Amino acid sequence: MKKNIFTLIIIQSGLFPVISQDKPTFGDKVKDQAKSSSENRSLNEVDKAVNKVFDKAEEGVINVFKKKDKKKKDEQNNDNNNNSNSNSNTANSDNNSTTNNSATFKDKKNSYISKFDFVPGEKVLVVENFMQDNIGDFPDKWNTNGSGEVVNINGGQDHWLMLGKKGRYIPEYINDLPENFTYEFDLICSDNYNFYSPYIDVYFLTGKNDNSALSGWFMTDGKRSGIKVSFHPHNAANKGGTIKIETFENGSSVIRNEVTTEQFNSLINDKTKVHIAIWRQKNRVRVYVNEDKVADLPRAFASDKKYTLNMFEIWSDMYKQEDKYFISNIKLAIGAPDTRNKLITEGKFVTTGILFDVNSDKIKPESYGVIKEIATVLKENPDVKIKIIGHTDSDGDDKLNLELSKKRSLSVKNALNKDFGIDASRMETDGKGESEPAAPNDTPANKAQNRRVEFIKM
Repeated sequence: MKKNIFTLIIIQSGLFPVISQDKPTFGDKVKDQAKSSSENRSLNEVDKAVNKVFDKAEEGVINVFKKKDKKKKDEQNNDNNNNSNSNSNTANSDNNSTTNNSATFKDKKNSYISKFDFVPGEKVLVVENFMQDNIGDFPDKWNTNGSGEVVNINGGQDHWLMLGKKGRYIPEYINDLPENFTYEFDLICSDNYNFYSPYIDVYFLTGKNDNSALSGWFMTDGKRSGIKVSFHPHNAANKGGTIKIETFENGSSVIRNEVTTEQFNSLINDKTKVHIAIWRQKNRVRVYVNEDKVADLPRAFASDKKYTLNMFEIWSDMYKQEDKYFISNIKLAIGAPDTRNKLITEGKFVTTGILFDVNSDKIKPESYGVIKEIATVLKENPDVKIKIIGHTDSDGDDKLNLELSKKRSLSVKNALNKDFGIDASRMETDGKGESEPAAPNDTPANKAQNRRVEFIKM
């Protein structure tokens, strides 16, 4: 009883800002990697004493919430049992194999498709997945005034750049940002990332891509213009993350805005990873977190300036040393193809923006903006018929790649038919595998060019 009273006092006094009922999973799995780096430092004796107090307090809090959760789950089960008979007839009338869960997913998916308008760029300029870098090293083609290292997560094959210390991180091979571009990357935070740990910032700026960007006053001294987009997975309400966007003109801040997103949340295991997409069309910029458009600024970029610098920043040390960000699968492409002109006037539209799971014909959600564009053109031109042709890169077996390309083109046809209502009789499909490369299969960017889908007007 004393423990519970003590716990409640701590909560009411505001000394215990973050409470997680789930046992850490992701953080524990990368802990060994974090311990092995030079970033770790031991806690002093005062910190240890405070931690012991908070550990006991947390134990009492978790017990209280477990009881509340059990009561809540029992009430929900009773409600579900009471409603099961009325729901079962409705589910069976739609599809005998459809469950309530899949119906819910379908509703979310259709809502997602209707809102998502991001269209990835047509020509891929940069692909960065850190596969060329050794685990434990800082990426060879990046520059920094801090520290970071390439890791894999949970024993997976992918490589990620782990950032957990104050610093700036610059890909040295990006020296030109077109007036129309798309920039995408995957972002992960560690479990239970603390509210008081810093944002991760992404900059697109004027000025030289050199050590001047690493200086303390790089913005004002360099009189740079551009935008900064910041991401944090833990807001004050513990219900999501926060996105900030700020624009600069000649070193001075001009526009600032802050929004909340439910997509990025360090307290929920399946929301610690997000796909970020940033779309510039001359002056305008749109920012997406998964399917959510979180910003749409018509005057973010100046029309009379050339933008050349891309940079990530962690602006301060972490509140907890186990807090980390992980980035990978960066893609920069020349943006905003004129879908209508290319398909209707030129008779052909080619896109690298329809993405699939590895060795699969399952379409990734971020592809639906492109498919929606195609559907819009077909609805506006009801007499037009098309052939959809899939292509792969040269990785893997030739025969399997040919089969995979045909399956992928069929998946696109099915999406146009089922999700957007395009008559299946207006579409034919085919696949060419790796037989007709658009570029040599010698770099990640060129391979991305070859993984494409063609739409041919018949």
